[in-house]
Amino acid sequence: MPFSFAKNTATAETLCTVEDALPLLEYLQSHRGAKVDLGPCRHLHTAVLQVLLAARPKITVLPQDPVLSGLLSQALGASGEKETK
Repeated sequence: MPFSFAKNTATAETLCTVEDALPLLEYLQSHRGAKVDLGPCRHLHTAVLQVLLAARPKITVLPQDPVLSGLLSQALGASGEKETK
């Protein structure tokens, strides 16, 4: 499963496919205020992007790939900066 789900964070694995969109949507709907870590992600299917655009979760880490990171930061308006406590 390309997303691992914790209490308040969904963490992407390297490849996020169309099959991952529905589990991510269900997780974000049932965990209001949950955050998403896209750090390890190297491929993000557009269905997953649509879930992120619709749900607008806080993105804590953008992908390490500079091209994917740049595209997602523009599309999602996310900086990917971790919060300090």
